[in-house]
Amino acid sequence: MVNSLEAMVAGKLKKIDAQNLRRGLKPTERFDHAVVCRGGKKAISFCCNDYLNLSTHPAVKEASKVVLENFGLGSGASRLVTGNTPFNGRVEQRLARLKGSESALVFGSGYLANMGVIPALIGPNDLIVMDELSHACMYGGAQLSGAKIVLFKHNDPSDCQSRLAEHRKNYERCLMLTEGVFSMDGDLAPLADLSDLAKEFDAWLMTDDAHGLGVLGDGRGTVAHWNGKGCNVDVPLQMGTLSKAVGAYGGYICASQKVIDFLVNRARTVIFTTGLPPAVLAGVDKALEIIETDKKLANQPVEKAKLFTSLLGLPDAQSSIVPVVLGDEERALKASAQLEKEGFLITAIRPPTVPAGTARLRLTFCAEHKEEDIHRLASLFKTMELVA
Repeated sequence: MVNSLEAMVAGKLKKIDAQNLRRGLKPTERFDHAVVCRGGKKAISFCCNDYLNLSTHPAVKEASKVVLENFGLGSGASRLVTGNTPFNGRVEQRLARLKGSESALVFGSGYLANMGVIPALIGPNDLIVMDELSHACMYGGAQLSGAKIVLFKHNDPSDCQSRLAEHRKNYERCLMLTEGVFSMDGDLAPLADLSDLAKEFDAWLMTDDAHGLGVLGDGRGTVAHWNGKGCNVDVPLQMGTLSKAVGAYGGYICASQKVIDFLVNRARTVIFTTGLPPAVLAGVDKALEIIETDKKLANQPVEKAKLFTSLLGLPDAQSSIVPVVLGDEERALKASAQLEKEGFLITAIRPPTVPAGTARLRLTFCAEHKEEDIHRLASLFKTMELVA
C-alpha cells in the first residue's frame, strides 16, 4: 500500500523526469591535477571550484594531518560552548588581513554564513535590495529576515538606484546584496557603482565573494580587484567561503570589530551549530598563507579561462568561470555526456539553478589545468558546435 508521502514524491519525481531536470549523486574520486575518476574512467575536471588546487596541496594536507593527530577529528560543540581552538583565531586574522577589514568570523559553511548574518542585521521592518541573480543562500537569508525584498536587474546600477529611490525612504535600515563574482555567469558585480549608491542611500553593502577570494585582486577578492583599477570601493560586509579557492570547507564574514562582536551574540548559525574541526581550520590557515604569498598562483585560473575564451572567440573571461549557454536542458545533458566520453567532466547546469531557457555547461578553470588540455577541450567545443 502506497502512503501519501511516497505518492507525493513519486508524482513530483515524474514531473522532474519529464522536464529533464532529474538529478542524482554520482560516486566520483578526486585526485591531484584536476583529475577525477567516475565509473572506473578517469577524466579531467572542468567543473570543480577548487581553483588553486589547494585541497590536494602537500603543505595544506600536512598541516591538517598534524593537527588531526594531536587534536582529533571533531570540535565537540558550538564555539560558544567548547571555546575556540587556536586555529579559529589564526584563520580569522588571516581573512581580515586579506580582505582589508578589522575582523572576521568563521561559519560552518558559506550557506550558513548568509543564513546567519543577514537575519541578524536586518528584520521585518527593514529593506533588502538585491541583485536578481544573487545566490540561493542570499535569497534564503533575506527571506528568513522577514524584511521587504526588492530585486534589481542583474548588474544594473541604474535600476538599483531606481529601486532605492522608490523604497529606501520607507524603512529605517537597508541592506544591499550582490555576489562579487556570479557563480553561474562568471561576471563581476559593478562594485564601484553599488558602493556609491550604498553611501548615497545609507545602505549597508554586502558581497558574497565565494568565487573571488584566492582568484581576483592578487587573491584578495573582488574589492581588491576593483580598487586595484583605481576605483574607490567600500564594502563593510564581505562574506565568502573556504570551500572554493581555499580548497577546504567553511564560510566567513569580514567586517568591523563591533559588527563581528554583535554577530557572535546574534548569528544563530554560529551560536547553535558545531564549530569546524581543528584539522580543517589548520588546512585553511595554511591555504590562506599560500594565497597571501603566492600572487602568481592566484592569477593562473583567470589566465587559463582567458585562454579558453580566446580559442573560441568568446568574450574575455572576467573570472575563472566560463558559461556556455545552450538553452535546452536535453542538449546540455547530451553535451555533458559526450564530453565525459572524451575525458572531460563538465556538469550540465539546469533550472532551477539557472533561469528557464538558459541551461548551460559551466566551466571552471584551475591553476593546474594544462594548456594542451584546454586546447583539446576548445577543439571539442568547436567540433560539437557548442558555440556560435
